[in-house]
Amino acid sequence: MPTPLIKLYYKNVMADAIGPRHGITARQFDALAKKTSPLIAMLNEERKAGQTPYRDLPYNEEIPKKVKKLKTKFKGRCENLVVLGIGGSALGIIALQTALKPYMHNIYEKKRTGPRFFVFDNVDPSQFASFLHWIGNKLGKTVFNVISRGGQTAETIAEFMIIRRLLLRKLGRKGYQKRVVITTAFGKKNTLLNIAKKEALDHLRIPDGVGGRFSVLSAVGLFSAAMCGIGIDSLLEGARAMDKKVSRRNFYKNPAAINAAINYHFYNHGKKITAMMPYSYALKDLTGWFKQLWAESLGKARDLDGKTVHIGPTPIKALGATDQHSQVQLYREGPNDKLFTFLQVNSFDEDPRIGAAPRCAPEISFLAGNNLSSLLNNEKKATEYALLQDRRPCLTVLFDKVNEYTVGEFIYLYEVTTSFAGALFKIDPYSQPAVELGKQATFALKGRKGDYKPGLTYQQWAKEIRTRTKVDKKFLV
Repeated sequence: MPTPLIKLYYKNVMADAIGPRHGITARQFDALAKKTSPLIAMLNEERKAGQTPYRDLPYNEEIPKKVKKLKTKFKGRCENLVVLGIGGSALGIIALQTALKPYMHNIYEKKRTGPRFFVFDNVDPSQFASFLHWIGNKLGKTVFNVISRGGQTAETIAEFMIIRRLLLRKLGRKGYQKRVVITTAFGKKNTLLNIAKKEALDHLRIPDGVGGRFSVLSAVGLFSAAMCGIGIDSLLEGARAMDKKVSRRNFYKNPAAINAAINYHFYNHGKKITAMMPYSYALKDLTGWFKQLWAESLGKARDLDGKTVHIGPTPIKALGATDQHSQVQLYREGPNDKLFTFLQVNSFDEDPRIGAAPRCAPEISFLAGNNLSSLLNNEKKATEYALLQDRRPCLTVLFDKVNEYTVGEFIYLYEVTTSFAGALFKIDPYSQPAVELGKQATFALKGRKGDYKPGLTYQQWAKEIRTRTKVDKKFLV
């Protein structure tokens, strides 16, 4: 097995680097080890008992097999791949494509290794209408991947209904059946699954117990990745390699346990915000995926004993070097309430060299002859140094390079880190009860029948919602 190609570097959160007031002392780190070590065994046992099915995804052989079979079916028949999904049904997909496909992927013609790729993870009418105008005469070479774990996500279903009508009108029933792939969980009350079966649409299964934000290594992420030429075998291999590391019983050699413990420590010492800042455009959308994973998993009102706790570190994202010019002023001189995690890439696939300085501007000659990666990584070091000067704790995830293997490692590292953090905070990281109220309120407002609120019909509840959210002109200025 290849040597793991990402590493967690945590020296700059320690007291030796930023002082005992804001850093972790050796004694505190040993105390974190003592607190976290029993959780390693606990999570390993939960995994063996089938209680964390996302951890089995890198070893699942059936999903890649089905994905590759569908890819073969569409070979030569797909110039555009469109994903309809939201939240966990989109963010991981976007992250994979940004990380592992060229920035100009959709513009390339001869160099493109797969179809053009689009994701619609919102129901903005202007955005979707613009796309519909463009795709109208290209439907015969377009595949739509409709993703909803529960099969009733309002935003996804609405867009699907628009596309379904368009396909039926332009291509007929057979054309429609050849252009849609449904990805969903399998259950009797799953609307999308029922449609897929009754209308003879291709469909892929999301394994039971795998929540949306943990699903990127399932068919949710693998189908579009494979279609666009991303090596899903290497992606899963990287995840398996990281699984070995994050299962280690020795806390001091377990990167997920250390990562979670450090985050837990700083949350309890006044740093309730965690900022992830990649110095690589390719990694920027992994921060969007991380934001959902962290926020939805760890933001909880009650702990496992039912006690009201209102726990939840707040994830924010930045991009180096862009946000050195927009956020670092706050990060250095604002409140010391953040833990920073840099993502750094040692070797880039392509690395343009900076040209010579004009004779009239010798003051910029210090840049000449360097590769852009040298400038970018020196900017990372400079930002890290500046933060350390102000006693701001910094982690770094080091990538040898960005490829399928390392991205698989990263995804799995942070998924398991989230499980450890949930155990430390004593909350359930796999539920999302607060999300459901907004979904149900949307259903009621749109007139879907249901018993949403005890003692009220859905019409009465919809009326209550409209009353509470009605614009009072007295407060308009």
